[in-house]
Amino acid sequence: MPPRTRLWLDFVNTDAAAQLPGGDLLRDFEALLTWLQQEQAVDEERAAGIRRRAVLQPAAAAATLVDARRVRAALRALAERGESSERVRDDAVVEINRVLGRSAGTRRLDPDPAGGYARSFVPTGDAFAGLMSPIVESAADTLISDELPRVRRCADPRCHRVFLDGTKNGLRRWCDMGTCGNRAKAARHRARTAVPQ
Repeated sequence: MPPRTRLWLDFVNTDAAAQLPGGDLLRDFEALLTWLQQEQAVDEERAAGIRRRAVLQPAAAAATLVDARRVRAALRALAERGESSERVRDDAVVEINRVLGRSAGTRRLDPDPAGGYARSFVPTGDAFAGLMSPIVESAADTLISDELPRVRRCADPRCHRVFLDGTKNGLRRWCDMGTCGNRAKAARHRARTAVPQ
């Protein structure tokens, strides 16, 4: 499972801007639920129950997708401008609290298949309400631990991905050195070795 301080950033990076030319990874409710499973934010048993409920309540599933996109937009603003804008931070906190306020359930500590332990949230009542809880809790953890200054948008102007800079010196610029960083290095090399005309 990705560190909790990164789950929300991975969620932000599902949007169309970060995925071009592939488009929005949350194209429908099933894609949202599949993504949550892949990130281990929802276990297989709970996902199966939510899928059954989505068939019976398609309007609620569609509303959940709209809500997820709303949360993602607020979290993108937090990732890109939250460090420099108190208003953006305040808006994100309102959104985080809105989601947490709708998420009735209990918290648990469960054995992890890898041998350790993991926190889990067991919703009560509305099956859809708690889906965004792990994501907004991850964002809340970033705010609580004062890691927001290390959240960055990739320095490649063509890339819209955000990331948490975990380097010791805090100078990481690229979401991935293997793609965006290498493109920048190659462009600098071409500029240095270009023959003037």
